Amino acid sequence: MRDEPKARLNRGLRATFVGMAVNALLTAIKFTAGVFGHSNALIADATESLSDMFSSIIVWRGLVVAAEPADHEHPYGHGKAEPLAAAFVAGMLMVAAGFIAFRSANQLTLESRELPHAFTLYVLLGVVLIKELMYRFVVREANSMESITLYSDAAHHRSDAITSLAAAVGITVALIGGPRFAKADDIAAIVAACIIAFNGLKLLRPAVNELMDTSASRATVHQIEQAAAEVEGVHKIEKCLVRKSGYLYLVDMHMEVDPQMTVANAHIIAHQVKDHVRRKVPEVSDVLIHIEPSVHEH
Repeated sequence: MRDEPKARLNRGLRATFVGMAVNALLTAIKFTAGVFGHSNALIADATESLSDMFSSIIVWRGLVVAAEPADHEHPYGHGKAEPLAAAFVAGMLMVAAGFIAFRSANQLTLESRELPHAFTLYVLLGVVLIKELMYRFVVREANSMESITLYSDAAHHRSDAITSLAAAVGITVALIGGPRFAKADDIAAIVAACIIAFNGLKLLRPAVNELMDTSASRATVHQIEQAAAEVEGVHKIEKCLVRKSGYLYLVDMHMEVDPQMTVANAHIIAHQVKDHVRRKVPEVSDVLIHIEPSVHEH
């Protein structure tokens, strides 16, 4: 059984804060090493980490706002803040990729450039290890919450590991090949930028789908229908529409009951269904039930 919503939110916030601290530290290390080590790929990588840091702030605010209860202006809650934050983070990935590619392409036009220092390679290998560990940690928390925003944050960590690995390959080629291969550093940065842009596009699609109220998975819908059907007095679940709002679900259900039943009894059953569904599927935030007369004999 998955964690309760509040516990899942706390886990998500913890993952985000850890990511912010790691990104701040790595940005400073990579930028310093890139400047003193004459590595454009490492400076580009530091830029990507800086965008990671800002994206983590957006993820944090998205999670917090999405968890706020419904109010007069937002009667369905604030869950859409999460896919909005995810879409923004995906956009930042693509902007960062464009900046890295543009800067590295300009460097390729130069006739000659200084070789990167060997110590930058060790910095990058350390970054790859740390970022891959961060990716796995955040993905685990994203799975526990089914949070598209945390998935996008995890992708930022993975893309940072990819850019660092590409930069490490470029620096290795430059160091082994000598001055003739000095531009391998910039080529590696461009390759990494293409991968980052692809990841950004891949993340944008599920965020847009959620903003457009795409249906929840068939397994989730079936779980909700099954829970509702367990309540005594329910003849049939005629329709069950489930949409995601942040890390929670909103349900619209058409339910058949005995046509001879009083309105008062049907109302009681509807409340029992709502409570039972929310108890069996904690991710469900609200259930709106439409009562219909059963057309079958029972």
